[in-house]
Amino acid sequence: MMIKRHTWEHLLITVLRTAIGWHFLYEGLIKLFADSWSAAPFLDNTYGFLAAFYHGLAASPIVLQIVDLLNIWGLILIGTALFTGMCIRLAALSGALLLTLYYFAYPPFGVSLLGGDGTLFIVDQLVIEAFALLFIFFHKKKGYGLDMLIKRWQEAKKQAPSTIDENGRPANMRRELLKNLAALPLLGVMGWGSYRSRKRYETDASTGATIRINRVALSELKGELPKGKIRHQELSRLIMGGNLLGGWAHARDLLYAESLFKAYNTEKKIVETLMLCEQAGINTINIGFPTIPVMVKYKKLTGSKIKVICQVGIREKSPDIFEDVSVAIDNGIDIIQLQGNWCDWLVRDNRTDVIAQIMERIRSQGYVAGMGAHTVDSLIICEEKGIVPDYYMKTMHHDNYWSAHPRENRKPFEVDGHLNADHNLFHDNCFCPFPDRTIEFVNRVKVPVMGFKVLAAGAIEPKDGFNWAFENGADFICVGMFDFQVVGDVNICIDTLQNLKNRKREWFA
Repeated sequence: MMIKRHTWEHLLITVLRTAIGWHFLYEGLIKLFADSWSAAPFLDNTYGFLAAFYHGLAASPIVLQIVDLLNIWGLILIGTALFTGMCIRLAALSGALLLTLYYFAYPPFGVSLLGGDGTLFIVDQLVIEAFALLFIFFHKKKGYGLDMLIKRWQEAKKQAPSTIDENGRPANMRRELLKNLAALPLLGVMGWGSYRSRKRYETDASTGATIRINRVALSELKGELPKGKIRHQELSRLIMGGNLLGGWAHARDLLYAESLFKAYNTEKKIVETLMLCEQAGINTINIGFPTIPVMVKYKKLTGSKIKVICQVGIREKSPDIFEDVSVAIDNGIDIIQLQGNWCDWLVRDNRTDVIAQIMERIRSQGYVAGMGAHTVDSLIICEEKGIVPDYYMKTMHHDNYWSAHPRENRKPFEVDGHLNADHNLFHDNCFCPFPDRTIEFVNRVKVPVMGFKVLAAGAIEPKDGFNWAFENGADFICVGMFDFQVVGDVNICIDTLQNLKNRKREWFA
């Protein structure tokens, strides 16, 4: 019975050790064979109390090269040692330390937001694997492998001559060889299978080592993104738009786009994108009201200081027209803005008194009060009635693109209204329907202006759209971006601001 229990104990530890070893080895080999793999994206996006340490590793090209080599070959050597049962204690301890470094790069503390493999809080797969390695390190038995084979050989050599066969080898050595080298054929089979899979599919999408997007690296930033002030709030000239993160897509007649955006921008991806924005110099995001919970979790998780502009409206079934404003304040929002659709609808329905009340309530609570609109008539009518916000947020784009419907067919308040099947009428395709009137309005008002939809929801190139908005009077631009667009858009914004030639309006922020 003791022999049987002893055998099973060795077997179970061997299975545990080789499983972890294969995980390490495979991750290392995938990184080794992936084209131009680097730990830079992993290090650049880290957060938590050790974030500065990880960012520092990525900041120096020489240090980063060393980190990449240590990462790749550390995984390969630790994995090989664990799988073959060679230098087990050293490999187990080294593996636990490496997993600890991975863990504290993205610690699941406070909020379970990064749970790509499930909902995680404190304990994730890294913790479990690290504890398993520590168990192997401290446990007396290490399972079958090269270490045990060498140990058995040495023990047999010290025993009586009768234990040595006619060839000078310890007796029963064949059985010892079979038990302790059994993992090697398995390693060959698994290695061959992974090689065939990689040759067939070119890259292995199941590991983060090879999931790379062709984005401009933070190291390629061209400088510091300029800022401006609205009252006491200092904002980057380029502001992150919240539509793509919230899953709203102005996609004309592409029915799948909204679902695609939601599938891509998971909460984990949102966190990565926002951290990248902040590291690139974007210190402000403008969100729709439903995105408040995500931003609250993000700021709690990372300790972020990003300024959040929240768009509010009114709830038709609620007797309290200030309910959204109160919720925004209770959730720590920095700036509150009447949402563009609601401004358009309230003006259209002759309810400008509600707009005045909302502006007053926001200001009375000590907050910057913004007013958004798609139709310039909304802002003109409010101005005529003496309702002037701390800043305007106005759609600002030209109409020199293919899907814009003819000017003569455009109507006030049609944006986000009825979608027409007639290509000559509005169909989620033009968001600044009267650009000339918008330019005229923007250039005569004396408060800051934040231009949005400056790319007409992807119909205009960033260089063109950014330049048009800034030259025609925008003090800030709000742009929806995927993570792989962030650094490139920041660079375009920096270049645009440095080379403006035809701006006539003074800066009001």
